[in-house]
Amino acid sequence: MVDDILQEMRSRSADLRGLNASVRFLLGKEGDVIRVDARANPIDISREDAEADCTIRISPENLSKLINGKLNPMLAFTMGKLKVEGSMGVAMKLAQLLDD
Repeated sequence: MVDDILQEMRSRSADLRGLNASVRFLLGKEGDVIRVDARANPIDISREDAEADCTIRISPENLSKLINGKLNPMLAFTMGKLKVEGSMGVAMKLAQLLDD
């Protein structure tokens, strides 16, 4: 499932260009990681675990729903389906980009 999410994010990398920051997704109990570095040219989306401006803890299932527009980012946050560490501004910007 993580590889599918990675491919979907890569296919939508142009949508993430406006983020101009790095985000690390920590996925579930397995410890899988997806890192998006929107400062790189081209945007780097990988499974490399490195520091980021914002870290989002979310299950792979909910991240898939988020990317596909089936889960509202703000609702997911308020329901505790995702947790944000680091820059809340970057998380808000990412939510806007995913909602478009």
